[in-house]
Amino acid sequence: MRLSRYFLPVLKENPAEAQIVSHRYMLRAGMIKQQAAGIYSWLPLGFRVLKRIEEIVHEEQIRAGHIPLLMPTLQPADLWRESGRYEDYGEEMLRITDRHKRDLLYGPTNEEMITDIFRAHIGSYKDLPLTLYHVQWKFRDEIRPRFGVMRGREFYMKDGYNFDLTKEDALHAYNRHLVSYLRTYERMGLQAIPMRADSGPIGGDDTHEFLVLADTGESEVFYDSKVTDIHLGSREIDYDSHEECRSVMEEFTALYARTDETHDEARFNERVPAERQRRARGIEVGQIFYFGTKYSEPMGATVVNDKGERAPVHMGSHGIGVSRLAGAIIEASHDDKGIIWPEGVTPFHCGIVNLKQGDAATDGACGEIYGALTAKGLEPLYDDRDERAGAKFATMDMIGLPWRITVGPRGLASGKVELTSRRTGESEEMTPEAAVARIEEIYAGA
Repeated sequence: MRLSRYFLPVLKENPAEAQIVSHRYMLRAGMIKQQAAGIYSWLPLGFRVLKRIEEIVHEEQIRAGHIPLLMPTLQPADLWRESGRYEDYGEEMLRITDRHKRDLLYGPTNEEMITDIFRAHIGSYKDLPLTLYHVQWKFRDEIRPRFGVMRGREFYMKDGYNFDLTKEDALHAYNRHLVSYLRTYERMGLQAIPMRADSGPIGGDDTHEFLVLADTGESEVFYDSKVTDIHLGSREIDYDSHEECRSVMEEFTALYARTDETHDEARFNERVPAERQRRARGIEVGQIFYFGTKYSEPMGATVVNDKGERAPVHMGSHGIGVSRLAGAIIEASHDDKGIIWPEGVTPFHCGIVNLKQGDAATDGACGEIYGALTAKGLEPLYDDRDERAGAKFATMDMIGLPWRITVGPRGLASGKVELTSRRTGESEEMTPEAAVARIEEIYAGA
């Protein structure tokens, strides 16, 4: 993509309405535009990030054996009346009446609809276990939408639902989701700590939230500092193994880590040495629930078990805030110049800056680098605008591409270009061919 042909409405000044870093930088980098309170258009750069995040989510869900589908944004109110949640959910639910006076709602979550799909097609224990998920827009009518995409009314979310014959199998699904979520967040360059949480309107006894530590987080969290030393890394986990998934669950949840809703000060002081006690803020980026037969019993989602008896299935739901993650990553990875994207979610793999647009040598070298990267399946953003060098560097710093190749007449005279890391600021001179090879090597392991 050449920047002269791209739609990238970068702002020079901080928008007055933006209170936190991610909101400011998403507006300034031309990622989003507010259309109404808590409702945003995702402009081309932001849309690319959103799709990168979604792609990682899909890959890790499918890797764990979960099956994607797509459910609609509008749901019939009668399904929610069956479960008993239609009146209980509160004013966050956007209720709609169509021209035939039928009650609908803009879905804030999909437990009822997925249960309806299950009961229409599954009748035997032999079809279990089953986990279905989708990535879809949701709506919750927040009384005070703020902080950009971090607390919006319309948001993009992955929500998945497991159906199992027994509680033991359903808890394995819970553990399996925890493992897959840990891997998902680490691929995005985040450490998301699973913390014991409150189930809220979803219901159920077992639930963990995944929180990214950040000063702007909406939740107060209490934790043992040793939890930040635990990483899943590149280890391979057999998702069919109850023991392996349970082992990871125990490893990541054995130490004290809770949100303010479930925090127990006495237990915190008893279990955590004073030197390791931490109080901080956290951004919720996902949550997993086990709620047993809360929905299957009232909605008649049963299967015939191995004894020939009908039994309600055990269920859980599992969500990742895809659009919220875009903001959370910025909160965790930025400096005073702009965003610093981790390689896993960057909208473009690297930037190419031409320091003397119109010069035959620099134009030719940039074109060759652009072509070489593209031929290797990489997506560079080539700043070919007739702008001064400072403006080009400022744009690249603001939009946060992790690597930049700078091409100028002086370096080319000795056959060199400059490769710069956005995260460290360190630069290295090398041949154009070596720069292309380095970028290819970096993303081969990303």
